Amino acid sequence: MTYSWLEGEGSTLIYISDPMCSWCYGFAPEISEIKEAYPQYDFKVILGGLRPGGTETNKDLGSFLDHHWKEVEKRTWQKFNYDILKDDSLVYDTEPSSRAVVVARKMKPEIELHFFKAVQLAFYFEGKDMRDVESFVEIAKKFDLDESQYRELFESEEIKYETKTDYQLSSEMGIKGFPSMVFKHAGQFFLISNGYREAKDLKETIESILKGE
Repeated sequence: MTYSWLEGEGSTLIYISDPMCSWCYGFAPEISEIKEAYPQYDFKVILGGLRPGGTETNKDLGSFLDHHWKEVEKRTWQKFNYDILKDDSLVYDTEPSSRAVVVARKMKPEIELHFFKAVQLAFYFEGKDMRDVESFVEIAKKFDLDESQYRELFESEEIKYETKTDYQLSSEMGIKGFPSMVFKHAGQFFLISNGYREAKDLKETIESILKGE
């Protein structure tokens, strides 16, 4: 798989994230504001890989996540469904949710960010099982994606490989945390966010880059 948009002089806003990253969930309104503020630029989502293949459960992470989510909620006003933390059998494997977004990208590239945010909402607000393809098929239907094709692609080696390729690209870009944003402009790559930042701060950074400051 190649990312042709990485080459050339065109400007691209690159969002590196994971659907099961709580700070990324808190960042959802900010990233939408940035995308809407710069419609002239390409916008791409790269799945960074928070805990792909993870085996930890709420027994391992529950107390940490409860504190962490409250911190995110306080700063971003995004609402969490804390009932999720009551399920001791829940396994924090983030690969399926990332793969679900890659399938949507493959089928309908223009919905990539919208689908990503829908997956976030399904987990953090609706408490859906992020290891069950049915959770993603339900979202796919809302975006008028063919159910049979979606299921087939979700289980395919091709999509699993493409998801890993996203992880690799994130690593090669030197991304150390999520959410992160990179602005590709005039053939250069600028890291404009390594962690949560408000949209107004991101806009100031982007404008400085555009002015050559």
